[in-house]
Amino acid sequence: MARTGLAGAVRVARWADAALGPGRDGATADGKATLSTETAERAAADLGLSSAQVRADWDTARLAGLVEVHGDSARPGWRLRAWDRDDSAVLRGWVALFDAWSLAFHEPDEPEAAAVAEVVSAMPQVLSFLQLSAGPVPVEQLLDLLQQRVTELRTERCEVPYGPGTEQPAGSPAPAEPAPDTPLAPLLDWALRALASVGALTYDDAQATLTPLGSWAVWVKLEQICVAAQSPAGNIEQSAEDMLRGCAQLRPNAARAEYRAWLAARPVGSAVTELIHAARGEDALLRGLAFEALRVVGAPAEPDVRAVVSEPALRPYALLWIAEHDGVDPEDAHEVLTRDEATWLWVDTAAAVADHGEAPMLVRHLEAAVQATVPQLLDEVRAVGHPRTVQVLVALAAAHPDPALAKAVRRAAFQVHTGG
Repeated sequence: MARTGLAGAVRVARWADAALGPGRDGATADGKATLSTETAERAAADLGLSSAQVRADWDTARLAGLVEVHGDSARPGWRLRAWDRDDSAVLRGWVALFDAWSLAFHEPDEPEAAAVAEVVSAMPQVLSFLQLSAGPVPVEQLLDLLQQRVTELRTERCEVPYGPGTEQPAGSPAPAEPAPDTPLAPLLDWALRALASVGALTYDDAQATLTPLGSWAVWVKLEQICVAAQSPAGNIEQSAEDMLRGCAQLRPNAARAEYRAWLAARPVGSAVTELIHAARGEDALLRGLAFEALRVVGAPAEPDVRAVVSEPALRPYALLWIAEHDGVDPEDAHEVLTRDEATWLWVDTAAAVADHGEAPMLVRHLEAAVQATVPQLLDEVRAVGHPRTVQVLVALAAAHPDPALAKAVRRAAFQVHTGG
């Protein structure tokens, strides 16, 4: 259903990618990535459509993330690139359109802005009621529900005036100006038509019914609310860095549950940006945990992960993430790393163990090195240039029970420290 509903948007986005790419005439004229008249007519001629249909499909492509707007230009989104091979990209594209339903259909003439905002805020409850009803619901019943929800929203903002002869309770905030008493029936009609236009429901004969796709999307959102509410360690309101720090002592399954709860409580784009920022910090443990959280994110994180491959501190983690995302068995993913990259990762992981683990863990970490002998490891660790090399070697020397090996490690730490 999602592929069918977005087929026109995909067609126009692919046309734009082929016809308007780098080195060709720009697609836009107003700095907002809307198609110019000339471009829309050109696309209409090439695709056998009307200019109006091309514009509508272009707007849908933007709302669905098939086209990404950057400043005054547009470019193909990752969902368009992954469209044929990744069903999750298709579903996420449709959900993005569903979330933007209020932009997909023109509002009634001259509506009160406050009333429109109230209806948009109230529609999730209306959609939840439709989902729980699992069948047609009369519009009259939906209108009653909408009116109740709008009244609740105004009450929460203290916009319901006190009745004649009633005094405002002492200490309560002064009520704001009440919202204009706009009839809600036309706005409900607009909302239902807009949701029908994106394929979330059917609307006819004075009743509305969620489509299977709309029902699935509402169910997923309800599930996300439940997941966020059941945050095992209570970190969902924390920053990515603080959340990861709170997960450091959790077992892997518990940590993944916490990542899912944290992700469910915020937009995926900003969540990925936060996680990447946390990974760039000085704490190597948080770097590793950030990429574990990015594994939970999955496909939507791919562009951001690929973008950091050029950063030395993140490159090994990003390459492993990409390999696993592309289907390589996690046990074999390390084979995508060069020897230098694997050595860098060993030092970075050792730094995490030295900062947060116990001495025996650091000694056991020697077994994870790609080098066959400790002298070989020390030679390559010195050459790889990790900023934590000295601290790692000093900690390893202090932890290792073999005096001769500990002495060799201390000597290597001193040579790195003095530039040798």
